[in-house]
Amino acid sequence: MLIKHDGAYEVTRPACPKIAVNCFISKFGLSSPNEALAAVSQPCHFQHMIFRFLPFTALLCAVVQMSFAQDPNTASAVAPAMAGAGAMDAKTKSNADAEKKAADWARALQLKDPAAAERVQAVIGTHLRTIRDWNNDHPYTTVPAGINPVTGKVLSTLDRQIIANSAMPRSIHDALMNGLRQDLSPEQVEAVLDKYTVGKVAFTMNGYRAIVPNLTPAEESVILGFLKQAREMAVDYKSMNQISAIFEIYKTQSEQFLNANGRNWKEMYKAYTAAAKARKAAAAKPAPVAPKE
Repeated sequence: MLIKHDGAYEVTRPACPKIAVNCFISKFGLSSPNEALAAVSQPCHFQHMIFRFLPFTALLCAVVQMSFAQDPNTASAVAPAMAGAGAMDAKTKSNADAEKKAADWARALQLKDPAAAERVQAVIGTHLRTIRDWNNDHPYTTVPAGINPVTGKVLSTLDRQIIANSAMPRSIHDALMNGLRQDLSPEQVEAVLDKYTVGKVAFTMNGYRAIVPNLTPAEESVILGFLKQAREMAVDYKSMNQISAIFEIYKTQSEQFLNANGRNWKEMYKAYTAAAKARKAAAAKPAPVAPKE
């Protein structure tokens, strides 16, 4: 228990941890061990309690540790509360992050109608939280390990997570797209989708322009169409690794299209990388020194 000795407080091992816990709960005006542990998980609340009851600060730490050590029942009772409080804090923070992202993306559109801006923000925020929850509630372990029937390779963790997320109801995607189209022009909808995918359409298209010599307008139109399909599909996936994997599907289709229409993708890419290496080597060479007169 907490004993004052020579002006200082010392903690001794309580004879009964439950008594010590109850004493602590009573002093802080709490109702249960679970509430005590929940209070500890909230720094602002806990800091206020410390300043109000400074002598009992040491008791808080000691009682929790001793109770866990001496009484397994106490530990088993409060551990779920601690885990639940931590998960709640993480989700609260994630919700706040999603709301901030939605607000920033809606603000970037510079809509003149405040009501429309609010609706767009709400649609985006709801979608971000929904795809996060689906991803977290359907981990890759829900998909049995196996092989890719096309390549014969063993499914990776990323493959299995994408399969799990691809089972998300279509209505979630439709709610986003219909909600955006209600208040936005097609160009503004594309701007929002670009936010989700960090501008991968433009970045990847520029790569094709650099790699494919004399890319024709017809070729560019087809490839751009593939990349826009990738972007709209990718918005329903949570992580950048997943988004990049979705783009790879449509990049493969783009390269197959080029091959089927008289181009050789491997040769073009090989020539592009060789030229890039040559430029880098030339830039690294020291400038010639002028001869002394």
